[in-house]
Amino acid sequence: MKTSAIAKYVRISPRKVHFICQEIRGKQVDEALAFLMFTPKKGARILSDVLKSAVANAEHNFEADREKLIVKEAFANEGPRMKRYRPKAKGKAYPIIKRTSHIGVVVADE
Repeated sequence: MKTSAIAKYVRISPRKVHFICQEIRGKQVDEALAFLMFTPKKGARILSDVLKSAVANAEHNFEADREKLIVKEAFANEGPRMKRYRPKAKGKAYPIIKRTSHIGVVVADE
């Protein structure tokens, strides 16, 4: 049984979250949450919220036991980019690309 949760349009670069996703894949849920709690990055806080939501979905919808759940997948896909421009010398414009992410977690029984 697999259960997932996705946070869409999160204002963080997917590359920053991807490194944290690699660390929690395959771990038991409580172990992954403990890891995320002590990781001093913004992406860890967001990923923690998504993981808690996936666990809550599994417990509520399928009456799964929290002790047996593991993180099957954790991903950070690229969302739409916001394009902004800053003025530069000689009347030119400098593009600024503000990236967004779709962060997801899939939990499953062992």
